[in-house]
Amino acid sequence: MLAFLLRSSILSLRHCNSSRFIRTQTNYVLFRYCWHPLSPLPCHFCSRRSVESSREVILCSAFACKMAVAEMGGMLLVPLQFRPSAVPLSMDLDSLSLSASPMFSGMRALPFATPHLSSLKRGRLHAIAMTATVPKGHAQVYHSMHPEKIELFKSLEGWAETSVLQYLKPVEKCWQPQQYLPDPSSEGFLDQIQELRERSAAVPDDYLIVLVGDMITEEALPTYQTMLNTLDGTRDETGASLTPWARWTRAWTAEENRHGDLLNKYLYLSGRVDMMQIEKTIQYLIGSGMEPQTENNPYLGFIYTSFQERATFISHGNTARQAKEHGDLTLAKICGIIAADERRHENAYTKIVEKLFEIDPNGAMLAFEDMMRKKISMPAHLMYDGHDRRLFDNFSLVAQKLGIYTAKDYADIIEHLVKRWNIEKMEGLSSRAQKAQDYVCGLAIRFRHLEERVQAKIKKGPTSAKFSWIFDREVSLL
Repeated sequence: MLAFLLRSSILSLRHCNSSRFIRTQTNYVLFRYCWHPLSPLPCHFCSRRSVESSREVILCSAFACKMAVAEMGGMLLVPLQFRPSAVPLSMDLDSLSLSASPMFSGMRALPFATPHLSSLKRGRLHAIAMTATVPKGHAQVYHSMHPEKIELFKSLEGWAETSVLQYLKPVEKCWQPQQYLPDPSSEGFLDQIQELRERSAAVPDDYLIVLVGDMITEEALPTYQTMLNTLDGTRDETGASLTPWARWTRAWTAEENRHGDLLNKYLYLSGRVDMMQIEKTIQYLIGSGMEPQTENNPYLGFIYTSFQERATFISHGNTARQAKEHGDLTLAKICGIIAADERRHENAYTKIVEKLFEIDPNGAMLAFEDMMRKKISMPAHLMYDGHDRRLFDNFSLVAQKLGIYTAKDYADIIEHLVKRWNIEKMEGLSSRAQKAQDYVCGLAIRFRHLEERVQAKIKKGPTSAKFSWIFDREVSLL
């Protein structure tokens, strides 16, 4: 999400007969909407209760949350975030707001004139508008890579053909989900399902939460392929391009597709989870997308994927270990083979970045620093099930508690990548790149120190939460 620095107090609270916003270049006006007919409404960002609550207005007390809530006849509208470059000169609020889904995308700012909100078909609509400025370094950036670097990636196509595509496996040599699931064509199909259910019965709820969260993250694969195809110089321009970059993206997607497929079917057959709520969460997540802040820049994009593949390798590896401890050896194998795929994919992405450090050390070093300063956002950070706005945070706390993916792992990944790319020993860098080098080399230690304070604050928060994925059973967060 973009961070906003509020520049003034509430601009206006009005309704009129016009439902159109006219774009100008003056102020950034931010709106925050939510479907839930709750009053008072907890702030989505800080969970504080609102200080104002009426049929017309619900406003968070913490202005730092940049939150404006519009209520329409007792029913609150969904979040609306728009990309300035994609919005026409004027736009119709009715058609956009009523069809949008909660958690549609990362928060956006859009330059508007004074807002005018109409009385819509479903009731009178009111809104609070806040003006905000976008601090330097936090505004949405597009196509940040210099055009001449596109030629660099074209020149690397021969290298990618031999050095990147080697990390893919032929389809006939890949495992398939059916190898680890009951065989529906077998006479013993029902017996095999019963065996699976008996094994999964020993798996505790908190482990299930992490397994479901990992599966949902894997199932949002269309978003990740879309992200890769935003990168200048490496995107699949036609959908069937024969460049090695495009072939990698499609084949990587095909391999990754098996992960969510297998975990989804296994959880479905276990009978331990509420598949309806899980399916809703997947649909919400894919519809919401993700904002990795990679700026259409393959330098940033491949650093991001190097980090993420390492993170998923660690997470699935730990779920495999714990599944074995809980006595489900088949589930342990499932998580283990997925972890092995993630490790192989990590090797490919880190190989690409290693090559960038070889041919453009200054550019690669600055890109590494840039992504580390932004912090790597998890692909499923917009996770939502239709009920719980803190779903991803709660899921992350359970994963932290079980030791499946932790703040320590985040710091360890930074340290791993610094060693993998031989960052400390690089010489001949520009003065700016040297400063970036110093920053990333000391980041893991600084992050661990900071995380100790963060964990102390977490312990002061909620100690448990209900998860719709397991029929609203309560799970300890700490």
